[in-house]
Amino acid sequence: MSFDTVLVANRGAIAVRIIRTLRRMGLRSVAVYSEADAGSLHVAAADEAVCIGPAPASESYLDVAAILAAARATGAGAIHPGYGFLAENADFAEACAAAGIAFIGPTPANIRAFGLKHSARELAKAHGLPLAPGTNLLTGEAEAVAAAARIGYPVMLKATAGGGGIGMRICHDEAAVREGFATVVRQGQASFGDAGVFLERYIARARHIEVQVFGDGAGRVVALGERDCSLQRRNQKVVEEAPAPCLSEAKRAELIAAAVRLGEAADYLSAGTVEFLFDAVREEFFFLEMNTRLQVEHGVTEEVTGIDLVEWMVRGAAGDFAFLDAPAPQVRGHAVQVRLYAEDPAESYRPTSGTLTHVAFPNDVRAETWVMAGSEVSAWYDPMLAKLITRGATREAAIAAMQAALGASRVDGIESNLRWLREVVRHEGFTSGAV
Repeated sequence: MSFDTVLVANRGAIAVRIIRTLRRMGLRSVAVYSEADAGSLHVAAADEAVCIGPAPASESYLDVAAILAAARATGAGAIHPGYGFLAENADFAEACAAAGIAFIGPTPANIRAFGLKHSARELAKAHGLPLAPGTNLLTGEAEAVAAAARIGYPVMLKATAGGGGIGMRICHDEAAVREGFATVVRQGQASFGDAGVFLERYIARARHIEVQVFGDGAGRVVALGERDCSLQRRNQKVVEEAPAPCLSEAKRAELIAAAVRLGEAADYLSAGTVEFLFDAVREEFFFLEMNTRLQVEHGVTEEVTGIDLVEWMVRGAAGDFAFLDAPAPQVRGHAVQVRLYAEDPAESYRPTSGTLTHVAFPNDVRAETWVMAGSEVSAWYDPMLAKLITRGATREAAIAAMQAALGASRVDGIESNLRWLREVVRHEGFTSGAV
């Protein structure tokens, strides 16, 4: 399938980032925007821009009919969904195909297979990927005690319908399992109307390590190294790096082989990320999930491999996989990314909004942003203002570059996590690689 115009079905930093690659490739770019985003950088950066509705995402960035109408009106032969919004929506990918428009991403079957955690786990298990030791639903306290002894302490009792930290209890011995079982059953029933409980090993020192893969949809899959994304707040990543620190070459090879095996099993198409939980004490890893899209942190992989993942996705959507014939790119040096958010760390990371009066990032850092002085940060969307990426020959050099970059950056007008990030990248817990 050939196309010369690509519509970017997204906003913010990722839309600006995709448009940059499209321009370099000589392709026309079409931005879509909500009324709240009329003054956003991605609108100015694109060759053409179409307003697709009012501020609420449900009436604009999630409106499939409006996006497809914009593609038809501008002659776009392909759509890149970015991340978030419709990126992992199999129905949207199918709607693009039905309209004769290339969806720049995985197949609807790929998106569905990995969209539900239980089906993803079944596929992973079938192809030899380790899953965290655990049980199916338990019938009672005695079964829970026997299972805990088999798995090894500490364990976590979990309500199957739980969420938001409700219905979870860490148990360090048999007495705690006996005492906690009825409590978690009660919590599950009261909060979620489901009394089902299961057990899994509790990993006290857990790291989040993920492998970037790319496939041609016909069983050929390459891995582009791994990233460590352990530094999070509220289960949201804040600092990411590549390659992962404090990881033996043997474990790295195992992780990468497991990710490739999963991609091959699914005949995976385009860019994807296989996420693992790594037990830093036992040095064991377990499959978590697979994200069927470009990740927020793809930039650190690009910096250490020298490739452009967006270009690979666009070429792949046009049926061109010649780049996979070359030897897989080697990981060289180290890269670190921080996410700059419009939020107040002192107020439990509450999102902030308002007008930015001054925005400045140093020239020697890769700054992916959608804002400038005068930009209006609304409360309608994700509070990310920018991603800053530094690289160096070593991890120490990349971190030193990030410390300097954050020190030289300014975001005035509203509260942000900039000062907090400055402290984080100097913290011994981070610099040691032991997060």
